Amino acid sequence: MGQIFYIPHGGGPLPLLGDPGYARLSMMLRSLNPKIAGCKAIILVTAHWEGEQPRLSSASHPELLYDYYGFPDAAYQLTYAAPGAPELAEAVKNKLVTKGFDPTLDPDRGFDHGTFVPMTLIRSEADIPILQMSLLSSLDPVQHLLMGKAIAELLQQEIVLIGSGFSFHNIAALTGRMADELSEAQALAEDFHSWLDDVICDPDLQPKQREQSLISWADAPGARFCHPREEHLLPLHVCCGAALESGVAAHRIFSEPVKGFQTSGYHWH
Repeated sequence: MGQIFYIPHGGGPLPLLGDPGYARLSMMLRSLNPKIAGCKAIILVTAHWEGEQPRLSSASHPELLYDYYGFPDAAYQLTYAAPGAPELAEAVKNKLVTKGFDPTLDPDRGFDHGTFVPMTLIRSEADIPILQMSLLSSLDPVQHLLMGKAIAELLQQEIVLIGSGFSFHNIAALTGRMADELSEAQALAEDFHSWLDDVICDPDLQPKQREQSLISWADAPGARFCHPREEHLLPLHVCCGAALESGVAAHRIFSEPVKGFQTSGYHWH
């Protein structure tokens, strides 16, 4: 069985530019290198790509997509020359079709910062092929769980699944525009992450309960404060779908404030 990770990828290129607010996050990402060493390929679900149906990067050597603005020149000179995984893209496409999806192979899509920023820290050697997979623009949690279930069988072939998002993604809070309400905002983030930890990691929770909680995530305490729009949470649903299908357990690999707000990462194996 391959491994599954849900990771926070930080704000734009800041983890690669030495921003001290991301020091502990960067350290955690670097620590994952030995865990993925030897895998054949990575399926990476990025929060920064959406389509009406799943889209799969299929170039042999994807370029980088600098999908951010307003950063120093160094942010636009970053490189990450990992190969693509066109054969895996075909295999993932076929698995998604069996669950009723109509996926598209995209030979032009480059690695966006949801991919190349964390992967530069996780695997600086850039020697593992990466298939980048989109979210659905519907943002439907049921469908994202189903995407994960569809591809779970492929993880038995030494394929690693990474969901790249951010468990706290309120931009106004992260950029310091809520200073007057900081303590209340931090409490909401802690409430949401306490709920999230229970849903993801509690060994006594039955699979159906876990799945239903993830479907109704927006009812959790602090949920809509942490995720005014849920694109940075939904890579977690894909990971959880695969984990539910595979019967593997999760543990938390990151639980730290990032820019002052509680943030989590998880590992299933």
